[in-house]
Amino acid sequence: MMNYEIFKEVVVEKLKDYLPEKYQEMRLEVCTVEKVNRMLDGISLFEPDKTTGVSPTIYINDLYEQYQSCGDLQKVLESTAETIEHFMKKMPQIPSLKSVEIKENIVFQLINTEQNREMLSHMPHREFQDLSIVYRLIVKMDDEGMQNIPIKNEVAEMIGLNEEQLFRCAVENTKRLLPPCTKTMNDVIKELFIKDGMPAEMAEIMIGEMPEDRAMYVITNDRGVNGAASMLYEDQLHTLSQQLEDDLYIIPSSIHEVIAIPVKDGNPDELAQMVSEVNMTQVELGDRLSNQVYHYDKDLRKLTLATDTPNKRLDGIVSEPPMIYEAKQSR
Repeated sequence: MMNYEIFKEVVVEKLKDYLPEKYQEMRLEVCTVEKVNRMLDGISLFEPDKTTGVSPTIYINDLYEQYQSCGDLQKVLESTAETIEHFMKKMPQIPSLKSVEIKENIVFQLINTEQNREMLSHMPHREFQDLSIVYRLIVKMDDEGMQNIPIKNEVAEMIGLNEEQLFRCAVENTKRLLPPCTKTMNDVIKELFIKDGMPAEMAEIMIGEMPEDRAMYVITNDRGVNGAASMLYEDQLHTLSQQLEDDLYIIPSSIHEVIAIPVKDGNPDELAQMVSEVNMTQVELGDRLSNQVYHYDKDLRKLTLATDTPNKRLDGIVSEPPMIYEAKQSR
């Protein structure tokens, strides 16, 4: 089986052979793409005399995982070509920045600071505990989904907004465009059962009733996308803590949602160990938020870190401070 670098070269060399004739004159190139928690090799098609891609970006890293799983290079190339052709036919028209009410469509997202230091060096952001608030511009949102772009330094400069201005816009817009919501875990599971076709009555029987003293609550937004940022709205946490008559531990399930439980029902260090294990085995790297657990104090109305586990990164690589060596004195 080929290693990744050889696989990447073969994909770039051979993929066009599997595309229809009308794409043969186009140029296929690889570029490094900064994504949340990881850097990926993206591949796009370009017109011969242009430098802007006209096809969806396909990530070679994902293709390599498919290749490792099936061991069939031809199958991977055929599938990739079909994917490109499918999306080329249905490529949505994204409005230009000039046609978007920019200030009204800036929202925020929470990502892990340590894991994304390189990306954060190119983006306006502000740190929050072990996380960072970054900004995205929604360019289209409808029943079929949401299209948005990250606001990097050059975009912020182009639209003439500094970080403080971006934050003020995002605080208002995120709550309006992506309203935060809190649901019991039972309700979330029931919705999943019903979405999969199970009758509501049967779903109710399947999940049973979780005792109130062991309740778990999912905090997200109404679209379930980048919903972990909803925990930035303190009124959500305060309302829940008042309802439960207890402080909260906030468990970072993913960048899309967090889970809240009453403090009396958990131990922060044990919860952090669980979060780390689940992150490494059950959550895609791009969706991981943190290995820490947070504490919401209902009286102080403040959210802080409840743990300080050493595994600050999310990819299994241990981040260590640089070692300091004392200079030896010459005798």
